[in-house]
Amino acid sequence: MKIAVGSDHAGFSLKEEVVKHLKEKGYNFKDFGTFSEASCDYPDFAEIVAKEVASKNYDLGILICGTGIGISIAANKVPGIRAALCSDTFSAHACREHNNANILAMGARVVGTGIALDIVDTFLNAEFEGDRHLRRINKITEIEKKYMK
Repeated sequence: MKIAVGSDHAGFSLKEEVVKHLKEKGYNFKDFGTFSEASCDYPDFAEIVAKEVASKNYDLGILICGTGIGISIAANKVPGIRAALCSDTFSAHACREHNNANILAMGARVVGTGIALDIVDTFLNAEFEGDRHLRRINKITEIEKKYMK
């Protein structure tokens, strides 16, 4: 499994903890930045990670900003992306199992490091259940296609 990781300045410190955790667990990942707490714009990093996941260069993505809201909204503008904002482990496994989410978004000002790492592990270890959920994912894809111009 290949994982693309990114954050803005508000998510930088938590991203560094996530990167350390992924490294310790032996995951294959790439950190697409930001690389400091200098002010920057979350849509830039959302787009980079989302494009990498949508193009299948990476299987999954992890994005972090202050709340997780802005970065998930931006990532979801890339066709084929289903970024899910999670602040708990139940949402982390449900978004993979039911929604086939391919990007996890978190808010560094919302979750602490301990729960964030549990959320990451839960997200990465969950699998899409398919079956009745696939019908719903296909409907999401059809909506996306309808409005893409």
